[in-house]
Amino acid sequence: MTAKSLKRRMRYLNTQAIRYIEDSQEPRLFTLVMRLILGVASLLILSQASTQAHLDEVKILFHSNRHANYEIYATDTHGTNLVNLTNHPKVDAFPAPSPDGKKIAFVSNRGGNYNIYVMNADGTDTVRLTYHRGVEGAPCWSPDGRQIAFVSDRNGNDDIYVMNADGSGLSNLTNHPDKDHTPRWSPDGAKIAFVSQRDRNPEIYVMNADGSQPLNVTNHPAEDQYPTWSPNGSKLTFSSDREGNFEIYLMDGDGSQPVNLTNDFADEWMPIWSPDGTTLAFVSNREGNFEIYLVDFRGISTSGAGCGAPTRG
Repeated sequence: MTAKSLKRRMRYLNTQAIRYIEDSQEPRLFTLVMRLILGVASLLILSQASTQAHLDEVKILFHSNRHANYEIYATDTHGTNLVNLTNHPKVDAFPAPSPDGKKIAFVSNRGGNYNIYVMNADGTDTVRLTYHRGVEGAPCWSPDGRQIAFVSDRNGNDDIYVMNADGSGLSNLTNHPDKDHTPRWSPDGAKIAFVSQRDRNPEIYVMNADGSQPLNVTNHPAEDQYPTWSPNGSKLTFSSDREGNFEIYLMDGDGSQPVNLTNDFADEWMPIWSPDGTTLAFVSNREGNFEIYLVDFRGISTSGAGCGAPTRG
């Protein structure tokens, strides 16, 4: 299957999943996996030390169905020392490390519905944070570790919510009739980037952390997905099909000066930076199936049209 035909198939399945989101739990699972993560892998980079940690001290968190059931795994940047952190018969997905690296928020249906959970970084002491019949996903910690943003359809539509790290103090930040998802907190905690379909197609928005003043920063007829802030908060990376296939782009925080970083024939998704800003991880099907790749940006300017050949993690 070519990258373009796979993209068309994913888009078709995405549409079908959204149509059936209110019918039963299984179509909701399909929506959760297909629409937000394409059912392949979700990754975040976890530092065991400070934000200036060397690459060898960084771990990659991801979820995978490599053993038939979605589990959360940790590995190093060489793709070795793989550890299954959840080991549970139900679905565990969307891992999100806390800023200090001690906790991981994630999504699971082990309680019957898809809710937000938190566990220690080694997979122990799992605690359920939300209790609702709706589908909830894409957790993201605030930089100070006191709050978690996530997406939920508990009011019949996908909105972005925020709660305290213990599950208390729930608040709907977007409260919009169109779908809002994939929240990403800026490093200074002042802004949240997210994806919205309020302009008919998926666009990257940035709002204040209290939900006020949402602004469309991509404003492009193509699909723009998966925003991620650079560690210094000045840039946003995202995935877009504005040149035919999905590529990883870099732009200023206000949406100006977008640059294609990957410039490849394959589809590439879910960019995330290492804590020190030297390495970009993303998911690509350039070798046929979706795998995690790394690009070392040390000594490479991001002002050009590409970033060289990545290394598979």
